[in-house]
Amino acid sequence: MSHTLDDEEQWREYHVTPRYLAGSSGVGDPGFEPVADWPHHYLDDDGPCQLLVTSPDRRIRIGWFGDDYLLWKIAAHEDPVCSPRWTATFNHTMPAEIVAGLTTTLAHDYADGNDRFLAAPSLYWTDGIQPLTDAGWTHAAAERDTVEITAPDSQAGVLIDRRLCDPDEETWTLWAGPPSWGTRAEATFTARTPAHLIAATAAAMADPAPVIRTRRQIHRDVAHLVRLTPLEPAERADTADTAVPTPLEVRRTAVTAALARAARGQHTDLRVRAGQGSIPGPAVVPSVHRARR
Repeated sequence: MSHTLDDEEQWREYHVTPRYLAGSSGVGDPGFEPVADWPHHYLDDDGPCQLLVTSPDRRIRIGWFGDDYLLWKIAAHEDPVCSPRWTATFNHTMPAEIVAGLTTTLAHDYADGNDRFLAAPSLYWTDGIQPLTDAGWTHAAAERDTVEITAPDSQAGVLIDRRLCDPDEETWTLWAGPPSWGTRAEATFTARTPAHLIAATAAAMADPAPVIRTRRQIHRDVAHLVRLTPLEPAERADTADTAVPTPLEVRRTAVTAALARAARGQHTDLRVRAGQGSIPGPAVVPSVHRARR
């Protein structure tokens, strides 16, 4: 009987705060939803990038690298055939809800038609972290010519390395969680990334709104650092009623019916699922199949 209760608890859904410690849900939908109407290119399953979403003119590219440590690679180009002006990466532990902060702003910039996503970087590093300082994040001790701002709980921060001169160097790093492969979420931005895009990502990171995870998706090494509030029955029913068929399936064995129900709780048809490990293990990066269009 105790085993059954334990199993039920693993699949119970919770509101998780702070969101930056929630880890991956194994579903990329929140990050792709803002660009749902952009062209989708489903690439070779054996290649490093399984899904590439581009702006209609292909100057903005959002890549899903389902089997890599760096799960997301996002870049903007002045011309579709030239090298990227800037690049951002998000690792396998970064919640897709935070990635959505960047993709939402990119979608707005593109729709506005003013090429703001290619704006020159700000001369003032404070512009990129304003949402964090507004949320009460404060300066921490840092090496010379670097700046570090940390959250009140000291479990998240941003590191700005002003020693790097190459425009393609990763000068900004947003991080959260203990320093381990399965617990540390990281996002990096190269030097020429417009400040408002970094700020949009930072705002999503500092957003106090919870995200939804099953208990088993919370890594055991961060479980004591987060607040879990069970979903109300009405919320669970609403989640089940909004199930949508998925074009992206995971090649992972031992996927249980409970995992399928948890994955169906998202709202878009750009579905990327993962069979997560047990609570003690790190999140498993999802891999995807080519979808029928």
